[in-house]
Amino acid sequence: MSEHQTALRVVIADDQALVRVGFRLILETEEGIDVVAEAGDGEEAVRAVRRLRPAVVLMDIRMPRMDGLEATRRIVADGAACRVVMLTTFDADEYVYAALRAGASGFLLKDVSPEHLIAAVRMVAAGDALLAPSITRRLIERFVRPQPGPAVTPKEVSSLTAREREVLILMARGLSNSELAAQLHLSDATVKTHVARILSKLDLRDRVQAVVLAYETGLVVPGGGSSG
Repeated sequence: MSEHQTALRVVIADDQALVRVGFRLILETEEGIDVVAEAGDGEEAVRAVRRLRPAVVLMDIRMPRMDGLEATRRIVADGAACRVVMLTTFDADEYVYAALRAGASGFLLKDVSPEHLIAAVRMVAAGDALLAPSITRRLIERFVRPQPGPAVTPKEVSSLTAREREVLILMARGLSNSELAAQLHLSDATVKTHVARILSKLDLRDRVQAVVLAYETGLVVPGGGSSG
């Protein structure tokens, strides 16, 4: 890391000290990542974020006093620029979906490999989402219910250009930037610009929120279709 770059600041929130220590040891072997605090519950996590302004929070879902979902909601409500990644020992769909609705940028199982953990922290800090397409589809099909009556397109979605709507629909189906670029015959830089404009117009934090909105507004229909 050059002297002009700042370290990527991380807070680890988990009620199990062994988990916190293990993750800290893994992350701090990596140049350019600095674990600035540990928290044993959600209240401590919220205070650490307010005080230290990290780029990424690794947040356990089940913790005493305040769980990870409520802590995430408070961090997002505070307008913090950090990204929250939920930690779980089980791939429980309802928790994952609740975490995404709360404002999390993805989730990791606690038995993640060291290499995947480091890559995940860097990915989320760069604005990418930690959500595999298969998980996205399963979550959406289980938890998103079509609204009764005629589909209503929110004003913000209506402000998107035809190309931006196309990019949003493909994002919602789980395509990465490189996959979007290949399918739409665009450069990676152009795709990144489209994604940034979509997030800005829709006032969204990241790609995960864009995926949830695309399904909940009916822009994309579970099963792979779109509402046009």
